[in-house]
Amino acid sequence: MADAAAAPGRTLGACALLSFAYFASIGAFNPYAPLWYKELGLPVFAIGVLVSISSWTRLFAPYAWGALADRSGQRVRLIRWASLACLLASLGFLLPPSFASLAAACFLMYLFNAAIVPLTETVVAAQLVTQGGGMDARKYGRVRVWGSVGFLSTVLLAGWWFQHFGMRYFAWTVIALLLLVVWAAHRLPEQHAPSHGHEPAPPLREVLSHPEVRWFFAGVFLTVLAHSALYAFFSLYLDELGYGKPVVGGLWAVSVVVEIVWFAFQGRLLERGSLHGWLMAAALLSAARFAATAAFGAWVWVLVLAQCTHALTFAAQHTACIALVTRYFPGRLRGRGQALYSVLGYGCSGVLGSVGGASLASLWGYAATFWAATAAALLGALCCWRSARLDATR
Repeated sequence: MADAAAAPGRTLGACALLSFAYFASIGAFNPYAPLWYKELGLPVFAIGVLVSISSWTRLFAPYAWGALADRSGQRVRLIRWASLACLLASLGFLLPPSFASLAAACFLMYLFNAAIVPLTETVVAAQLVTQGGGMDARKYGRVRVWGSVGFLSTVLLAGWWFQHFGMRYFAWTVIALLLLVVWAAHRLPEQHAPSHGHEPAPPLREVLSHPEVRWFFAGVFLTVLAHSALYAFFSLYLDELGYGKPVVGGLWAVSVVVEIVWFAFQGRLLERGSLHGWLMAAALLSAARFAATAAFGAWVWVLVLAQCTHALTFAAQHTACIALVTRYFPGRLRGRGQALYSVLGYGCSGVLGSVGGASLASLWGYAATFWAATAAALLGALCCWRSARLDATR
């Protein structure tokens, strides 16, 4: 009995370790890859295309991984193989740099790492489902916070590292961190989820037929679309304004510090409002955040305050989304529900945001992408409000 009781704790601990390792690799890659591409001599539009590859793969890869996991029941095994394949794909960054070789390496790397977060979230959610079909937000925060700690650690260290030793070590830094991801993935205990073979799939279309679910995904799409300006162009925007790499890393770190604080204490905070209410608040605050970034980018203290809102615009929004996906897609639908969240939230929005944002930046500068993000966030708030009204009458 003691071993059985300890099993969920060991699983959650291993998921926390994997979250730390995965987001540590993201902390070194996402903020600094655009700067590496720029140093290699690529134009702005090419950089935008390379950044968007992550989102292109999220149009199909998360759902394919989720469906395979739901069908086979081998979520942990798939995470392990995907992490190893991601590491092997990243070796392409060591080839003589060209747009084609970088695009191929990014595509393969993102194709496989698209499995890691959705399937890990599914493993975590399976341990935290409450009797009412919801999710224990407090325990979820204790796991997810380690991803933020991993991101914070590397975004700060990488800023110092690249400032002092140059971007020529970028590829090796990413490879070393992905090796850490492979090790963490192999620390996950085996999960004995049932395999359903060729049984008919649960009625996914029936869940999507509910208007509150469709409006929920529309709100997710638009809110994350607004954040694509941050993920793809914030570092380039800061570089254009004359900020050094330590400042770039520091501003990214500010957002992660408040994210960590939120995840640590979100259990009590989320109880003070509805999940849909938090989604509306996150979307409205996102609009204010990106408007301030666009209008007052030259004032570092404004950027610091804007980055502090990340606790709500990302952390609270993400937890509310995971909780609602867990509620809307129970049981055998959970893997595909998490995958749809990745596809619709981070795939479609990321493609449009990266490519469209690159076009805007080429024509009118990086500030224009943040004004567009402001408009997207306002529309997202409207969709979240509509979902809340429909959910209340369900």
